[in-house]
Amino acid sequence: MSVRQHWRPAVAAALALAVVTGCGSGGSEPATKSDGGSGTRVFSADNGEIKIPAAPERVVATGYAVPVLIEADAALVGISTWKRGLAMMTEQDRATYDRLPKVAGEAAAETNYEAIAAAKPDLIVIGVPKPVLGDIDMKRLESIAPVVAIGPTVPDAWRELSRRQSDAAGRTEHFETAKNAYEKRAGELRAKYGAALASLKFGHLGSYGDISKGTFHREFARSWGTNIAQDVGVTYYGEVKKKGGGGLDVTEYPAIEELPESLGEADAITYTLQPDGTPAEAVKQVLDSALWKNLPAVRAGRMFPLQYTEAATYESALKTLDSVDRAFAPLLAR
Repeated sequence: MSVRQHWRPAVAAALALAVVTGCGSGGSEPATKSDGGSGTRVFSADNGEIKIPAAPERVVATGYAVPVLIEADAALVGISTWKRGLAMMTEQDRATYDRLPKVAGEAAAETNYEAIAAAKPDLIVIGVPKPVLGDIDMKRLESIAPVVAIGPTVPDAWRELSRRQSDAAGRTEHFETAKNAYEKRAGELRAKYGAALASLKFGHLGSYGDISKGTFHREFARSWGTNIAQDVGVTYYGEVKKKGGGGLDVTEYPAIEELPESLGEADAITYTLQPDGTPAEAVKQVLDSALWKNLPAVRAGRMFPLQYTEAATYESALKTLDSVDRAFAPLLAR
């Protein structure tokens, strides 16, 4: 039930419906209500107020909930595949991923209801965007076990979403440990690079451009490629020309001919690399263009490649911070 494809422009209109103000608690409000001594609680999810076990013992996770609950050491008995996140997993988490039965594929429609039933879960956590729930037979799942849908909205919402997913599975303590480690590392990098970054106005080139259409991927603050670098002190300027809701509030896909207009004011530019350290074809197309090479930031040598920009958990985002550290090291040598 991976939802990477659902972030792409082809379904951007659907994602516009997945607004941040949907069901579910905010960071300062409790996500659950106690149900006395019955061993259950009421959890606020995208699909409503759901009665779930207070301490789940057999959990099925799909989509974005997969890496979150693996890292939180939840009592998992089945997961969807999550190929997009394999390169960001630790060796231990990858071993857990490989060991667990796969009860769904990369898309929501690839759900194996028989396999989920055979896993005998007492809780099912679905981590896909709210519009994609239409691809799932929710009534059938609900006949197996309580279902909480906690899916992505805007890219930087992974922080709150991962907290809620961990909470649903009864693993808040593990979540807080990972969060604290991330925030400590981000603070160290802010102290290290803060002065060097303070005077720079950044743009970001993402990896979801469409070569066949001649477009590139411009990301603004709070997007996939920018939100973790922002925690280190990077300032991304500008905003989308027309907000479309969800991811389209923080990202757009102009024609390559618009590079000078889109990124010409940037003092510096970050750009996305694949986990193996190479640019995707959509990025390489831009890097090889004369328009890119003539941008003021590029002529000044202020281009900074970032890996692991799709991190959606605190543990995996530590890898992103390490990449940010490597990328910005030359700033201190200037």
